Amino acid sequence: MKTGKTSTMNIESYAENNIKISFMVSFSLSLIIFSFLVDTPYEIFKGVYRILVEPAALITDYIGVGGIGAAFFNSGLLTLLFTFLLRALKITFNGATFASLFLIAGFALFGKNLLNVWFIVIGVYLYSKVQRDKFSKYIYMALFGTAISPIVSEIMFNSSLPIQYRIPLSMLIGICIGFVLPPLSVYLLKVHQGFNLYNIGFTAGIIGTVVVSIFKSYGYTPSPRFIWSSGNNLILGSYLFTIFFLMIVSGFMLNNKSFNGIKNISKRSGRLITDFIISDGFAPTLINMGISGFISTLYVIIVGGDLNGPTIGGIFTVVGFSAFGKHYKNISPIFLGVILGSITKTWSLTDPAILLAALFGTALAPIAGEFGWKYGVLAGFIHSSVVLNVGVLHGGLNLYNNGFAAGIVAAVLIPIIEGFRKEEI
Repeated sequence: MKTGKTSTMNIESYAENNIKISFMVSFSLSLIIFSFLVDTPYEIFKGVYRILVEPAALITDYIGVGGIGAAFFNSGLLTLLFTFLLRALKITFNGATFASLFLIAGFALFGKNLLNVWFIVIGVYLYSKVQRDKFSKYIYMALFGTAISPIVSEIMFNSSLPIQYRIPLSMLIGICIGFVLPPLSVYLLKVHQGFNLYNIGFTAGIIGTVVVSIFKSYGYTPSPRFIWSSGNNLILGSYLFTIFFLMIVSGFMLNNKSFNGIKNISKRSGRLITDFIISDGFAPTLINMGISGFISTLYVIIVGGDLNGPTIGGIFTVVGFSAFGKHYKNISPIFLGVILGSITKTWSLTDPAILLAALFGTALAPIAGEFGWKYGVLAGFIHSSVVLNVGVLHGGLNLYNNGFAAGIVAAVLIPIIEGFRKEEI
């Protein structure tokens, strides 16, 4: 009898996992289909080629490099490939899975591409072999760790070395970075105590700072990049709102035509590790992801910002982590903190770096979830300043610059909050 129950549970679990995989495949295909709706096959493949051979340091908007079609094709195909890789490794799809895959989809619009990510993944794979562990144990580190993939593109396509040296050197450095990512990310989690959801971003910032420092000591300084497209809010906004609406509807239907579970999600702090799929189920989590997508997209539009590769990357990141720590109650104070900063500081809410600071600054959402909205506002306010000044350390070669800044903010802010906050009696 016990065996029968176990078998039934395994069948149900297998079926639910297939639903999650089907969702990610459908999302990936929607990106690819959208690319062919807005561009011709010739323009798409020509644009993808330009994306592959361009340096990818911050900020390199792939819509500006290769066009909307090429950027979305790169994003959709890369997300689809990683989805199949996770399935091949027999990964049970959970909150971390969706966070990592949506991160891939988002950053494949501005920095990650079908060429530069794989050397980081190979490095993590080699680390797993040296440790005599299964690669599946480190797969999320590999996916998140592609934050540092612009280093590969930088050496391969932007250095003055002869091509016979550039290609093997870029590959070797990418593999070496992937190899050291797992132990560093585990150790550096202690610095911010799980209050920075983008822990790998903090790790990648440290690695990028070291690598760029070595580059500079040999007389090579990465060239600054700023490619930022505009004027596409209508077509891109239409796609985003459609996708997020379908997420909410799908979650609603899977949730027995109800919004049950959303309230429970909104009560959680979001501190690492908080997996909404494990704690609350896939259906309510899917609704939460759609709601966060609406909020993030509306924020960009309301403040008068541009929808493009980088900002959609930020929106997709919020959506992905809405399966792994974020919800409307803990991200809203971060947005408010950035808005308040615009009143007293020397920048505008529509400045590219500030738009990204608001979206990616939601990495600090657990501070609002754990200590209250006022501390979340404070975190967003401080983060909007810190993020403007740390990119120079890694030369823009860490795509998760906000994750690096958020790690610093959390490391400074958390001890102060805990030290001076009145203890509840």
